[in-house]
Amino acid sequence: MIKIAILGYGIVGSGVAEIIDRNKGEISARAGMELFVKHILDIRSFPGDPHEAKVTADFENIVNDPEISIITETMGGINPAYDYTKRALLAGKSVCTSNKELVAVHAPELSRIAAENGCHYLFEGSVGGGIPIIRTLSRSLTAERIESITGIINGTTNYILTKMEDGRADFTTVLKEAQELGYAEKDPEADIQGFDACRKLAILSSLMTRRHVHYEKIHTEGITDITAEDFRYAKVLDMTIKLLAMCSYDSEARLHAIVAPFLISDEHPLFHVDSVNNAICVHGNMLGDSMYYGRGAGKLPTASAILADVIECIRHDGHANDCFWLAEEMAVAPIAERSSRFLVRITKEEKKIQLASQLFKGYETDPNLSFAPGECAFACGPLTEKEFETACAALPGGIIGRIRIA
Repeated sequence: MIKIAILGYGIVGSGVAEIIDRNKGEISARAGMELFVKHILDIRSFPGDPHEAKVTADFENIVNDPEISIITETMGGINPAYDYTKRALLAGKSVCTSNKELVAVHAPELSRIAAENGCHYLFEGSVGGGIPIIRTLSRSLTAERIESITGIINGTTNYILTKMEDGRADFTTVLKEAQELGYAEKDPEADIQGFDACRKLAILSSLMTRRHVHYEKIHTEGITDITAEDFRYAKVLDMTIKLLAMCSYDSEARLHAIVAPFLISDEHPLFHVDSVNNAICVHGNMLGDSMYYGRGAGKLPTASAILADVIECIRHDGHANDCFWLAEEMAVAPIAERSSRFLVRITKEEKKIQLASQLFKGYETDPNLSFAPGECAFACGPLTEKEFETACAALPGGIIGRIRIA
């Protein structure tokens, strides 16, 4: 019997316990032995919960218990999760986590400590919920040179954009609905501003490059400026709008990385990824394109990924995992050098339209691209971000808005 502890008994932590209870037979068969939850760390009490007697508010009861060999960390955030994880690994206890903030910042150090102490630091649940993308990149595609990753990796924003498109509703209305349904947090900033997706992209791009990508260096935009009018333009172009997380190499072997709303055509593999679902497209130099799709968040999908890591620890007991990526920093190219096409909305003035055709390289116009009174839209590019901003600054009165085209 393997005895484990759960740090944090919120949505995901309680999901870990629930899956162990419900899938006991399957887990035992695949792990080769029974899994038993001995301790649960939380400052709250849970009267009526089948595991209420196991709850403790003192981490010392867990880290000093010689019977505990694996810990699942579902607390979130950096502190105290970092300290607890580090102490557990130094004590030779494996840690399986869904904590994307901690992984994005400290994975190289924690993976190294795990290796030095004959245990594991695994984080399948940190990106894509139940989608097995971490193990795919670190195990299944090791013969590949991964050249690019493009994904929809935040279910909240994907739900909001899907509902805005389906119902032509405004952002504020759909956000309130998402909060009422439990798809968005009371404070949704991390999701709607793109911060959640940014940290996940930092993990994916670090796995791709095997160097540490600092999330602070990834250009990040959210979806708060997307409007119903944007979706009207998208529809006439046979496109939709998705918050994409993208990374790829440039000719100088630097990384280009961005999280932002993009227009994608109906031929794009992510076009039909709707609601709270996630999908990640990976391009390898030998394999070509592959895509991984599923529930990208939620109690049971994320808990399922954590328990897959737990079983991995049991199967490879005594054989520590290799560090997933090195602490050496990966060079990230400035956003100003990234090239893209753009859909641009401007006021409908003849002189302004004529000037725009001269300022914006690759200018395309269509008289049908006009939905709101007094405005029109055109596509342009490819332009570097710097070239685009320079053209916008030279246009009297600027632009109404813009969306990149993938």
